[in-house]
Amino acid sequence: MSLPTLLSQHIVRRPQRIALLQHIAEQGSITRAAKSAGLSYKAAWDAIDELNNLAQKPLVERSVGGKGGGGAKLSSEGQRVLRLYQKLQALQAQVLEAAEDASDLDLLGRLMLRTSARNQLHGKVVAIDNQGHNDRVRLELAEGLTLDAQITHDSTLRLELETGTEVVALIKAGWLELLGIDQQATPGSNFLNGIIEEILDAPDGPSEVRIGLPNGQTLCALAEPQHLRSQGLATDKPVRVQFAPSNVLLGTPL
Repeated sequence: MSLPTLLSQHIVRRPQRIALLQHIAEQGSITRAAKSAGLSYKAAWDAIDELNNLAQKPLVERSVGGKGGGGAKLSSEGQRVLRLYQKLQALQAQVLEAAEDASDLDLLGRLMLRTSARNQLHGKVVAIDNQGHNDRVRLELAEGLTLDAQITHDSTLRLELETGTEVVALIKAGWLELLGIDQQATPGSNFLNGIIEEILDAPDGPSEVRIGLPNGQTLCALAEPQHLRSQGLATDKPVRVQFAPSNVLLGTPL
């Protein structure tokens, strides 16, 4: 099975994050892998979440709170991606030598997109419902989870979206609303059930909440501590994540 297009592009343009897989395989710990890779503990977690979200299957299997800050190992899919990365390293010198001019690499850099959205979920289009000037685009994530995005019809045409198109759904952390698992979601909204994996408090702002979805992908939300307490939301507790289809941005490979 080939890698998802978006993950393949990630391997090419952000090799340092793929290299983290090798450190995890060698160290068996998020803390030690982060130190070996020259990353902060938080940056390592962010990288793992992004890689798992872009892959069809989780690349890293982890257990929070183990010896050394949490045990971690590569899944069979992660081992396969690591082998591909090692092949890429062998080819890198040849690619650089093939560039006719330094400006070639500058051009490639300008064509590669980075985004401030914390949540980047790989999926594919399974339905497009026209609603006047807008389209409601249904995406299927890994393991059959679905969500809807509302974009203009012009955007659908510009992105050349059709059934089967691979996309990445971008959702800013501040756009996610956390509800108790028994609370009803607002009609027409997306909602995904998950488990709170970690809550990172901030002294002067909302807490960062990491939520594990049943398919191995991870969401990052922002929530005030008072809201979390009022909803009975805490680490290892179930949570419902709600967000509007209009707050889902879509991107496609260039």
